[in-house]
Amino acid sequence: MEELDNTMIGRGRDAIDMIIDKDSFQENIIDGYSFDPDYGPGSVVGTAKLNGKPTTIIANDAMAFNDRFPVVFGGVIGLEEGYKMATAVYRTMEADKDKPLPEKRAIVLIVDTPGNGPGKMEEIAGMNKSTGGYQLALAEARKAGHPIVAMVIGRAISGAFLCHGLQADHILALSKDFGTMIHVMPLTSIARITKMDIERLEELSTSNPVFAAGVDFFYKLGGVQEIVNQVEDMREVIIRHIDEVAKLKAEGKGELLGPWGRGILGNERGGRTHRMEAIAKVNAEFTAVADKYINA
Repeated sequence: MEELDNTMIGRGRDAIDMIIDKDSFQENIIDGYSFDPDYGPGSVVGTAKLNGKPTTIIANDAMAFNDRFPVVFGGVIGLEEGYKMATAVYRTMEADKDKPLPEKRAIVLIVDTPGNGPGKMEEIAGMNKSTGGYQLALAEARKAGHPIVAMVIGRAISGAFLCHGLQADHILALSKDFGTMIHVMPLTSIARITKMDIERLEELSTSNPVFAAGVDFFYKLGGVQEIVNQVEDMREVIIRHIDEVAKLKAEGKGELLGPWGRGILGNERGGRTHRMEAIAKVNAEFTAVADKYINA
């Protein structure tokens, strides 16, 4: 077990037990709705109590293997997994649709994914619709008032992080000491796309967080709200951020949450200093020509 003490990669189910109230997790159950346990085995969904309150849990199971889609293993989010996760979100919204804002249950995302399933069958069957549907579900739940907190315990990479994490109100991450990895794509892939030399990209990655990977760089960008330095602190930090998010939503300050809030935070931390200037220029250019297109 000593080797597991230094990382949480592949331990999504362990993370659930560390975070929730003891023995409170009901897997594949959300407000009376039951999920087929054989469908989307790479995803773990269900209801738990967190600090005494009902909470929806959505996680990766990096130890699972999907026999129907062999590319889905090691935490990969595939076609079935995306739909299962999206359904969990919509079932949560349905369960609380008539409840006042303070009673909207939180959604906790436990993130440990190396990416999406890139198989030919997944692409033909519409994996992009599956993962896009999950991303949309989280955005709708966030705007409907559900506090959404993502906890990165291992890998948060590529398009899988787009759907399973980046739509959260707040994103937390274990420190790099646990082997936690966050990046959009490796520098080798960026080099092929941009036609820039890998040496130049490596140089840029030492000072420019846009090209760099890792928890610390994403913190500077505002992509990570808080870095958690001890596994034992995950539960306490998640509960605190759920309360912070709920308070901001109750005060009508939704612009400080989610993707927009991360942009503001990145500007404050010096990681995205040109963002607001670029937005202002785009808005000015749009305003200058809007009359030619709107109601034309």
